[in-house]
Amino acid sequence: MSEWTQFAGDGLGISKSRVYPRIGSYRMTQSPSKITAILVARPGKSDELRALLVGMAPHSRAEPGNLHWDVWRDTSNEDRYVLDELYRDVAAVEAHRTTPHYQAYLAKIPELADRTAVVLEAVEVGGR
Repeated sequence: MSEWTQFAGDGLGISKSRVYPRIGSYRMTQSPSKITAILVARPGKSDELRALLVGMAPHSRAEPGNLHWDVWRDTSNEDRYVLDELYRDVAAVEAHRTTPHYQAYLAKIPELADRTAVVLEAVEVGGR
């Protein structure tokens, strides 16, 4: 079987998915969900925003459905941060949103930053 073999959908409205390569010890057989959030700190709040985001990392990375969770800072604007998250599937994203650390983040973010977040799904591009 090829590393990129297709299989039938999982009932989440996705007609095809892939068997993704191994990530750590987990072999992905469902469509992963990626979240990218861009946060721009309000004036004087950059350090507090950074501390909140960095403090979430160990909790988010420990979630069973989390495959990747990183914080990035824009080199051209030190007040702009990007969260780069990857989850096993939509159910893992939903579980993430119910955690105490995520709920605390949501409650705190409006006073610290302007936030734009998108939830993404993989687009098959073929090849390889």
